[in-house]
Amino acid sequence: MKEKIVSKASELFLKLGFKSITMDDIAGEMCISKKTIYKYFCNKEVLIEECTTMVHQELHRIVDTITAKDHNAIKENFEIKRMFKEMFSSSDTSPLYQLKKYYPAMYHTVISREIDVCQAWFKQNIQKGIEQGLYRQDIDINTYVIFYYTLLFSINENTGSEKDAQNKELQALEYHTRAMATAEGIIELEKNLLNFTR
Repeated sequence: MKEKIVSKASELFLKLGFKSITMDDIAGEMCISKKTIYKYFCNKEVLIEECTTMVHQELHRIVDTITAKDHNAIKENFEIKRMFKEMFSSSDTSPLYQLKKYYPAMYHTVISREIDVCQAWFKQNIQKGIEQGLYRQDIDINTYVIFYYTLLFSINENTGSEKDAQNKELQALEYHTRAMATAEGIIELEKNLLNFTR
């Protein structure tokens, strides 16, 4: 039952917002009593914490699945972007923006948890792109990782609308890729941009 509550609550929080969804809403959606929810979670904050952990694990599982495939570095980034777009397409407001606004302590926990993992993914992708001749050899990898990470998280924590955040993230991905790309990489980028917007 605990896992079912976390799953349903995560779905509702991502779709309608952490602030607006109440324990009554979750109980109503699941046709259970609020008392049942409180049996597992002493308050809404504890439930949100469990939900962010579950979403974090699911995102990482999907990203690991994508990076394990034999995509080139640029296509890999676009496949990850597509996954995020699909996963959060029903959200009205950016989940990170909501967390920062209404649950700042939890937001900082989530961000500190993500920093190392995201930076490792970005670094791995840049190294892969250099080896494939899609990114320039002379890149200072650590600096580019920090640039991209800072850009993405700034977008998510300062953009209220999920649709706007998704559009800006796509522009950030294009910006990041163009800054690193070789001539061959630019061709691959243009192809992926065309396929992504179809």
